[in-house]
Amino acid sequence: MDRCMNRVIAGVAVGGAVGGAIGAMYGTYEAFRYKVPGLLKVRYIGQTTLGSAAVFGLFLGAGSLIHCGKSY
Repeated sequence: MDRCMNRVIAGVAVGGAVGGAIGAMYGTYEAFRYKVPGLLKVRYIGQTTLGSAAVFGLFLGAGSLIHCGKSY
């Protein structure tokens, strides 16, 4: 149980890091592409970064849980 939980936590952390990096790059690209004005760029990039980090973390954590073989 403890080993599996550690793997799930590590999966969430790695997924969050990868998702955050991808989200920051994509958010920056989109903010400049759509000409988001002024400080709204920072908010837009932040929202994209956090959203991508959450989604990647969720799916990598779920994949780690499934890979552990636990059914709960």
